[in-house]
Order: sequence, then structure tokens, then C-alpha cells
Amino acid sequence: MSLKAAFVILRPINCAMIGFAVIVGAFVSRPTTVVPVNLILGFVTGFSICAYSMIINDYYDLEVDRVNQPERPLPSGRLGLNAAVGLAAAMLAIGLIAALATGILPAVAVAVIYAFLSWIYNSRAKKFGLAGNVIVASSLAIPFIYGGVITRGYISSLLLFMALTSFLAGVGREVVKAMADTKGDERRNIRSFAISHGARAASLVGALFFLLAVGTSQLPVVLRQATPAYLVGVIVPDILFIYLAVSIGRMPSPQNALRVKKTALFGMLVGLVVFIIGAM
Repeated sequence: MSLKAAFVILRPINCAMIGFAVIVGAFVSRPTTVVPVNLILGFVTGFSICAYSMIINDYYDLEVDRVNQPERPLPSGRLGLNAAVGLAAAMLAIGLIAALATGILPAVAVAVIYAFLSWIYNSRAKKFGLAGNVIVASSLAIPFIYGGVITRGYISSLLLFMALTSFLAGVGREVVKAMADTKGDERRNIRSFAISHGARAASLVGALFFLLAVGTSQLPVVLRQATPAYLVGVIVPDILFIYLAVSIGRMPSPQNALRVKKTALFGMLVGLVVFIIGAM
């Protein structure tokens, strides 16, 4: 197994974002006491199950990636299918064991649900357009809730707003992302929103979800639940997502969709940092 190829297929930046989202959820839930080891275990669970999801995504999308991204580890042959399956199983096991190690039964349940949704999306639901986008975007909201669960904290409205904002941004990104993958998706009979309704309609739906995410990010401000740091920090990702909404709405091309998809990931990373600051 090529270590570099294994590293690439994990998409460690994406997985680290999910792990940190668990930490954010833990602090936003404002527990009376924080068990440091549970925070570490929570990060490991978020990172590992996300990594499992990334690997099986490439496994099920092999034929699609032969067209859309032939340089990826599996279609390029830098990583074998058996090695990928073994690595996915290892990541799933690590994530679930870390959840079990917290000694909190609801945490195990949430981790299992997270892993199941990852599998059902990649194996089946991805073919169902917007419904599939909603399922995969839930993986951006669940870590915040998981953070509250592992600290036995209070699932506050602020925590729910953060989870909802991440979810909406995730749906928008998934809809836009599919606009750049239509050639490969058609080979696997994936009925993405772009394929079923056209690039123009997909661009407008993606833009709508970006703007909805901006709206929900302002709810803590409107309800006076935000810290001064959040008030200032949230301006940056909000402006970025408004820009992305306008950009994809005006230019619904595959090339722009790819650019918007990558920039949206950066915007979500910035948003996560804002959430962290807002939780302090």
C-alpha cells in the first residue's frame, strides 16, 4: 500500500474539520465539567468515521472517477481496491472503538448513525439527487451534536444553529459539486439535481442553500446569543458564501462549479474557526 495514496484518499483536511466540529460542539454545549480524554476520543471518532466515508466514496465512485478524476488513488492504480477496503474497515473500527471508550451509550448510537448514513449515501442514496445531498450534508451537522453528547452537555439553540448552518452550506456545496461531475455521474446512473433538472436549476438551488446558511448563521446574532468575537468573525464566511451564491448563479458552468466547490470548503473551514471563537 502506498502511504501517500492512502493519505490522499483519506482527505485529512476534511476529516480534521469534522473532528474539530466535535470539539466545537462540546464547548458550545457548555458542560459543567469537561473530561479531556473524551474530547480527544470525540475528535478521533469524527476524524476516523469521516475518513471511512471518504474511502468508501472513492470505492463506490471508481467508475465515475475514471472519467472525472482519473488521478485519484483508486482509478490511477496507486491504491488497490483490497487495500482501500481494509483501510476503510480500520478507520470505521477506530471511530467506533473511540466512541465506545467514552462510556456514553448515546455517543455510540450517534457514531453508528453517522457511519450508517455515510454508507447508505455512498452505496445507494447518492443516486437520488437532492435527497442524497441532504444525507451527506447531515455529516456536517452530526459532529456538533456528537460533541454535546460526549460531554453530557446542554444541546442549546446556539449549538443547533451552528449545526443547521453547516448542514445548509453542505447541501449547497453538494448540489454545486455535482454540476462538475455530470459526465462521470451519468456512467453510474446517478440522477444528480444537475442531471435531472439542468445546470441552471442546480446553480440556483445551490445558491439558495448558501444564502440560507448565511441566514441561519445570523440567528445567534438576532437572538443575542453570540459573543462579540462571533459578531465580527461571522462576517467573513457570510460574505464569502454570498459571493459564491452570486457566482454560481451567474455562471453555472462545470468549471465554475468546481471552483465554487473548492472555495466553499475553505469558507466552511473559516466558519468552523468562527464557531470555535464564538464558543469561547
